[in-house]
Amino acid sequence: MSDELLKLRNQIDHLDEEILARLAERARCAQRVGEIKHGNIYRPEREAQVLRRLADANPGPLPDEAVKKIFREIMSACLALEQPLRVAYLGPAGTFSESAARKHFGAAPNFLPTAAIDDVFRAVEAGNVDYGVVPVENSTEGAVGGTLDLLLANPLKICGEVKVRIHQQLLSRAEGIGAAKRLYSHAQSLAQCHEWLNRNLASLPRVPVASNAEAARLAAEDPESCAIAGEAAAELYGLNILAANIEDDPNNTTRFLVIARHDAGPSGQDKTSIVVSAPNRPGAMHSLLEPLARHGVDMTKLQSRPARGGLWEYVFYVDFKGHQEDPAVAAALKELNERAAFVKVLGSYPVAAI
Repeated sequence: MSDELLKLRNQIDHLDEEILARLAERARCAQRVGEIKHGNIYRPEREAQVLRRLADANPGPLPDEAVKKIFREIMSACLALEQPLRVAYLGPAGTFSESAARKHFGAAPNFLPTAAIDDVFRAVEAGNVDYGVVPVENSTEGAVGGTLDLLLANPLKICGEVKVRIHQQLLSRAEGIGAAKRLYSHAQSLAQCHEWLNRNLASLPRVPVASNAEAARLAAEDPESCAIAGEAAAELYGLNILAANIEDDPNNTTRFLVIARHDAGPSGQDKTSIVVSAPNRPGAMHSLLEPLARHGVDMTKLQSRPARGGLWEYVFYVDFKGHQEDPAVAAALKELNERAAFVKVLGSYPVAAI
């Protein structure tokens, strides 16, 4: 071993000890904050501010995303010293919803898989968990209608968002594609990989199942099958990746919402989600959107959804930049409440930090 290499290794060892000492000091500070606040110290806006500040201060050579992931885990572990968060997600284990939950909260919480999206809402509303993570839209397949309906009907608030790049893998116990006699997959994943499947596995029978994780579980039990799922499911069920990233759109992304019994305070880079109902008269929708434009509020999403109250009646889900406490947003919302037949603020929350 060269003298230079030995010197560098000794320097790394010394730095690791310094980092460990600093981590212990940080953890003690976090514990003290918990004692002062007499309860859970998790605040979505605070975490978002910390992650953005550290990314802005990052001198390299680590990329900003790596720095954010490292500090996300540090914050997650420090929070768990008081009491681990309880987080429900659309299960079973190995789904993209679980990946979204772990991406947002880190590895320390207790994660609870549920059978359906409405079970996530019920678990949070009943206080059985602290937070829930639910899918709301996919860049290829569009909005998740069930989540939108539950946001309208439920008193819970949106306190965060997570965006996950959806990379679909072809998984199997077999060593090659030729051995498979059937393909298990969630219907949405089949749609996202439609062209690839037509080119490479056109004659293979496709069996829709409830989730990608269920597809992976079935493939683990059936050596003559394959499944479409993510890398987490491959690892969980011990499957080989026969073909990687088979989604037709390489930018395929799913947006998830974090729901709670509270929303978040201002973080400096926020988003607000509302649902409104327009009165049934000409120009009504323009009348609703005009205050946003006049107050300089940047709308990022407009999604219509049939209202359950009557035939051919609709509600509109609107996302825009800013927090409901920001002066411009507050002024626009005040006017909107005066004009709309119905307005519900679903929550203000930090823009996805990672």
